Amino acid sequence: MFLPTRRKNRTFALLFCVITFTTFLFSYTLRDPSVDFFRHAFRLSDGLFSKGQCSCARCVAEAQDGDDGGSWFAERFNRSVHPLMTRDNSVLTDDTFKWWQWLQAERRPANFSEVVEELFRVIPDEVLYADAGPKRCRTCAVVGNSGNLKGAQYGALIDSFDFVLRMNQAPTAGFEEDVGAKTTHHVMYPESAKDLDNTTRLVLIPFKTLDLQWIISALTTGTIKHTYAPVASRIKANKDKVLIYSPTFFKYVFETWLEGHGRYPSTGFLSLMLAVHICDQVSVFGFGADQYGNWHHYWEESNLSGAFRHTGVHDADREYNVTLQLADKHKITLFRGR
Repeated sequence: MFLPTRRKNRTFALLFCVITFTTFLFSYTLRDPSVDFFRHAFRLSDGLFSKGQCSCARCVAEAQDGDDGGSWFAERFNRSVHPLMTRDNSVLTDDTFKWWQWLQAERRPANFSEVVEELFRVIPDEVLYADAGPKRCRTCAVVGNSGNLKGAQYGALIDSFDFVLRMNQAPTAGFEEDVGAKTTHHVMYPESAKDLDNTTRLVLIPFKTLDLQWIISALTTGTIKHTYAPVASRIKANKDKVLIYSPTFFKYVFETWLEGHGRYPSTGFLSLMLAVHICDQVSVFGFGADQYGNWHHYWEESNLSGAFRHTGVHDADREYNVTLQLADKHKITLFRGR
């Protein structure tokens, strides 16, 4: 029995819409296989459905309705590039290895793969923070060293986060009211290394193979005393909590987020990018100049205007502009201090 003409037209129209929508989504995922199909399907359906990327009210990796920063962020954000090195992801492409070794050239570098094998006999070889999903809400504070933290009284707020990332020397004793006392991850390179307590994770940024040899030595024999410059031969740190910043991720940050500006990213920017990729909500403290335009550390007098910005190594203006964009697009919350 034939359907009435009006019902028949309505049925055909509905069928046409379904086929068109399905074809569009299918072709979209073919163009970009890294895209989570269902996430984009729900996003494209005018907010009728919602697939949360985390259980926080707002998630770093998730586009929000009316969020004009979605495309800018999505073009850069790549969760498949893991920030931390393991045996499995330690194999570097020729291009990455050459770029990484160029940062602080070695005349006679040791065999990289052999050093990696030795490294993971000293520290754990485990994949961490790859548990992103709708049930996780990991809040993180990235605490820079800017003088704008002086008098800001952020201490209690900073200590309330799940992860608190600090970098380089970053003292807390005597500055707790402004910068807090909690540290879960301390990001450093050999020349900026400091002793840590037994509960804090040391995150090493290596610039060359010798830096990996240094951390092995610093945790065991103490034989290496010079890398790019003189370094501490031994440090206090829990070797079961040591993490290595991946050279592949290092290069990704430089090329994708900074678009090749500067010689290489600063420790602060690398720490920020680490947080963006392992956390669900990111708040940033102690970045940028103080209220007088001085660039200095919160434990120093404010007489070093422009010292960081004009090193010739980091493009501080570019880094800060990207940080501001992340804040403007609601991917991070930026606390500007005094």
